[in-house]
Amino acid sequence: MRRTFNVIRLQLINKGTFVWYPLVILAAAVVISVLIYALIPVDEPKYGGGGQAPLWYFFAVGMSAMTLTFPFSQAMSITRREFFFGTMLTAVLASGLMGILFLIGGGIELATNGYGVNGYVFHLPWVWEAGPLGAFVVYFALALFFFVIGFTGATIYKSWGQLVLMIVSIGLTLVLVGLAFLATRLEMWEQVWLGILDLGAVGLALWGLAAVVVLTAVSFLAFRRTIP
Repeated sequence: MRRTFNVIRLQLINKGTFVWYPLVILAAAVVISVLIYALIPVDEPKYGGGGQAPLWYFFAVGMSAMTLTFPFSQAMSITRREFFFGTMLTAVLASGLMGILFLIGGGIELATNGYGVNGYVFHLPWVWEAGPLGAFVVYFALALFFFVIGFTGATIYKSWGQLVLMIVSIGLTLVLVGLAFLATRLEMWEQVWLGILDLGAVGLALWGLAAVVVLTAVSFLAFRRTIP
């Protein structure tokens, strides 16, 4: 475990990747969103998705954690297992921090009536309908989900090359398009949207965490063949 925790320290040597860059993106998203809200001359609450920007950035964090840090770790005699679990633990911690920041942001928005312009970046009704704990689960799951997608893609690339990564990406895209085609032909979109509404944001986040488990298993199996 000590060597696994050393991997966390290794990943955080460049604090910009896991800490400062997401904070800068988050701050910029809030400022830009508030300025846009101030330009909208209505009294009703205004909601936007600018807060998702740092969550999407975790996709790039996942890729860099694999492609940039892994070769360096091998020079330090860190085993693949130690690097894998240490990196995933780092991702969990960073995602948890992002979830806490979103909760703090939601509290600030409630206390300031949406920054004085009745505009909300964090406190989105559909996400917060299950309370602060439910909102934390949603934001935590999103950040971790994007990180694992980036890490898994980079692992496949480093294990089998660009061609296999392209085949996997195209295959997943075809599956999604095929599901959309079936829903359209069978006229099931109404049932699909009703199912999503019944699940709610927390239900979707839990399914996202299930996908994280599957992707983590895939990346762990592929990691044994990874070339530094």
